[in-house]
Amino acid sequence: MNLDHIIARFSDTTENRRKAIFSTLFIAGNKLQTLFDNHIPEITLKQFMLLSIVRQAKEPLPFTQLGNLLGCSRQNIKKLADSLQKKGFVTMEQSPLDTRALCICPTEKVTTYFEEDFVQYQEELAYLFEVYTEDEIETLFLLLSKLYTGIAHLEQRTGERSSGHEEEATDI
Repeated sequence: MNLDHIIARFSDTTENRRKAIFSTLFIAGNKLQTLFDNHIPEITLKQFMLLSIVRQAKEPLPFTQLGNLLGCSRQNIKKLADSLQKKGFVTMEQSPLDTRALCICPTEKVTTYFEEDFVQYQEELAYLFEVYTEDEIETLFLLLSKLYTGIAHLEQRTGERSSGHEEEATDI
């Protein structure tokens, strides 16, 4: 079985296309993580994504907010931050807005990293997308942006189900 066979098999109905899109997102994410973990110097792709958000933020963000942005738990952010702190990329400081919360603050090493080592990542990113036209990139960007709306919709639905089960469990 090859990729063309799988694509043909799942292109006949909307339901099959949905399944194929979901599977593709999962598989593509894994493949990209493996590729970039092997090519980004000094840090993993997840660490890189965290640094990217921390670097772009106008103010230090607490672990919980960073977890929401990256789609992972506060505990995962803490593990990533611990590793990045050991490598000298970030410091962890108390939030100026909530003394119970810790924030991740970039060090000068982050600036240097993005100005020097990030070039390799930019080249690989350009190579990844060179198979698309500018119009296709725009369409893909819009569709993936819309996917976030679908994810929020699903989170709301599953949150409602979870809270419903909790209420039933308490009534017993």
